[in-house]
Amino acid sequence: MKYYLISGEASGDLHASNLMRALKQEDSEMEVRAWGGDLMEAQGATLVKHYKELAFMGFLEVVMNLRIILNNLAFCKKDVLEFQPDLLILVDYPGFNMRVAKFAKQHNIPVYYYVSPQVWAWKKNRVYDIKKYVTKLYAILPFEKKFYKQFDCEVEYLGHPLLDAVFNYKNELKVEANHWKQEGRPLIALLPGSREQELNKMLLKMIEVEKQFPNCDFVIAGVDALGKDFYHSFLKHSNIRVVFNKTYELFDEADAALVSSGTATLETALFNVPQVVCYQTSWFSFKIAQLLVAIKYISLVNLISDKEVVKELIQDDLTIANMVAELKKILSPAHKTHMLNQYTELRTLLGGEGASERVAKSIYNHISNS
Repeated sequence: MKYYLISGEASGDLHASNLMRALKQEDSEMEVRAWGGDLMEAQGATLVKHYKELAFMGFLEVVMNLRIILNNLAFCKKDVLEFQPDLLILVDYPGFNMRVAKFAKQHNIPVYYYVSPQVWAWKKNRVYDIKKYVTKLYAILPFEKKFYKQFDCEVEYLGHPLLDAVFNYKNELKVEANHWKQEGRPLIALLPGSREQELNKMLLKMIEVEKQFPNCDFVIAGVDALGKDFYHSFLKHSNIRVVFNKTYELFDEADAALVSSGTATLETALFNVPQVVCYQTSWFSFKIAQLLVAIKYISLVNLISDKEVVKELIQDDLTIANMVAELKKILSPAHKTHMLNQYTELRTLLGGEGASERVAKSIYNHISNS
């Protein structure tokens, strides 16, 4: 069958690539055209656009880049019709993907939505569009099933795909160790985000934090799409190192982490690394978000646990002093032990591995029997 997949950011690329790997077991002759990233391409997708061309974060940033977004949308619709897929698989990225879903419905193309839009956070009215345009919806957060039920909207929760990604990594044969960690010196992982807008705000603060910990080593999990020169322009007078395509390897050795909000917060927890969540956007975008977004937490760890497991330093709270204080806390044995116990409870809530395989079987069986 012919599949058209759309993912607009790094986490979506990861989940979509694992789904593709599982779909191959169901459909060995699958043909995939996609918007995504290197991981999807590595699984055999013909890449139309890379997510680095699509990632705009915040309300103001979206408005400023509206022409580019609308041009991408028009191009996507044209490309879908020319490819004539048997089905469309959308992965998160709701602002763009819901418009594509409506278009696909108008052209009788079945729409399977994997990583359901976070309508529970804001724009709850989008549930009605999901009911109209989406053939089958898959959630990856356990509480989403209850949320959609109140709108009489069918959704399947088959587990969280990050458990698969971590499981696959831990079961790979490791040829050699990375040796970033030196004896007697704690290693701090820095995950400032995957978008340039995030990094511009986060990196300077993280560099200042590093100066307060002379007995620790700091390593940044770099994003290939931004390139070495981008990071090194910030690090000319710093001892912080940057590694690319080694995030999970870095987690293996890290004693603690400073993490931008998003999927990375959950990945950090699944590797049992104590963390502080850091988030800052433009003043305008943050004020709009305060008016529209109705959630208690921004990190997946806290959202899923429905309590504060990890400290969130958001906007004005993201100061050097606060980052230093919270990092010192999670490096202390007592605080670390408490957080790791909370992580164990989190994994129980998420269930076991195999989500990608279960979703792949569900999609393939559903489209085959339609």
